[in-house]
Amino acid sequence: GPAGVEGNHGFSPPIGNRVTVVLGAQWGDEGKGKVVDLIAQDANIVCRCQGGNNAGHTVVVDSVEYDFHLLPSGIINPKVTAFIGNGVVIHLPGLFEEAEKNALKGKGLKDWDKRLIISDRAHIVFDFHQAVDRVQEQLRKEQVGGNLGTTKKGIGPVYSAKAARSGLRICDLMSDFTQFSQRYKVLAQQYKSMYPTLEIDVEGELLRLKDYVQRVKPMVRDGVHFMYEALHGPPKKILVEGANAALLDIDFGTYPFVTSSNCTVGGVCTGLGMPPRNVGEVYGVVKAYTTRVGIGAFPSEQCNEIGELLQTRGKEVGVTTGRKRRCGWLDLVLIKYAHMINGFTALALTKLDILDVMDEIKVGVAYKVDNQSIPHFPANQEVLHRVEVQYETLPGWKSDTSARIAHQPMPSLFWFHVFSWLGGGGLCLVARCPDNGFLYSRVFILITDFGVDWVVVV
Repeated sequence: GPAGVEGNHGFSPPIGNRVTVVLGAQWGDEGKGKVVDLIAQDANIVCRCQGGNNAGHTVVVDSVEYDFHLLPSGIINPKVTAFIGNGVVIHLPGLFEEAEKNALKGKGLKDWDKRLIISDRAHIVFDFHQAVDRVQEQLRKEQVGGNLGTTKKGIGPVYSAKAARSGLRICDLMSDFTQFSQRYKVLAQQYKSMYPTLEIDVEGELLRLKDYVQRVKPMVRDGVHFMYEALHGPPKKILVEGANAALLDIDFGTYPFVTSSNCTVGGVCTGLGMPPRNVGEVYGVVKAYTTRVGIGAFPSEQCNEIGELLQTRGKEVGVTTGRKRRCGWLDLVLIKYAHMINGFTALALTKLDILDVMDEIKVGVAYKVDNQSIPHFPANQEVLHRVEVQYETLPGWKSDTSARIAHQPMPSLFWFHVFSWLGGGGLCLVARCPDNGFLYSRVFILITDFGVDWVVVV
């Protein structure tokens, strides 16, 4: 048939550039920042699509440690354009403070303000949202006997306001400031009537926001138009940096101990304003064990010396909150669940070297509830608390991973369980080595059935 026409389906427009997505496959803190840093080295555009400054990504470049919360961490590549999409919620003082702090640390943030683009449809986090977050956590503690363990960055309240259609967006701040101020005051008043103890400095915050207008204006674009041009212009490498992780997703996470946004692959399309056909590679980042910050069910948690060893050896402390992370064995039921939702095309395995000292390593391969095997990851918190994890015990390798990787190809560095991807073939795996940067390896999946298969890292 004529060019561009496929069978009887009519016209098929060119797809354009595809985006590469990096997502957390557990409860966050899998090392996404490091994987993003690796891929961002040859990226043109790096995007954030959801969440706010509740995220925490640490990247070390030339011995300088950068901490990112709102900015895409790929911005430390001076050739990168960073894009904050409409699905992100933005606390403006937080944004500038973070950029200025990191700019003082090293050369990586040179001209950051000329390389940052902000979607005009992104919602604004106000100081009173953060105050509301603190009040709500306090009330939960008093009334329900347990809080959610939020970062108190105002993320829940601002997404609630967005859903209640009373939120204010960057485009509102950029247009008529008098109208903006009126809507701001109405919103502040709503919160005051809900939480009488709340103290809001309305005039003070409005003055600060007015100051930001001129600083932010050059960065603001129509995000949908920007993404469309990026996807359909000349070939570009576009990277999307997920914040939080699959098990913290508002729909698929361990509700209610979750964040307020979709941090699975669907959030990329809604958070940037782009079609699913432009999603290319989806990298799931998996830590070689499991950690969780704050409260909520955690089936493979080890409240013992194993958990303590993982916590101290892995230096497992939250970037945003400074809280110690809870630690446990790798849980493949959870990884398989994350894969069902996200359709990972590859896995990046991080912090393998933390397991170097273990005599034996356990890997969770199935769940039982009331002595019955269950084939899925339970939605209900009460059920999840009663889950018994079935483990496979593997012998530890008891040696320095980085040395083994650096000096000799290891045909069986680590016997490892993964659930087969239909169709099999190999998957790319990135193992993190302390002295040796990153190692690229192939993971060969031996297809035997559609259950658990053996994999060898070579």
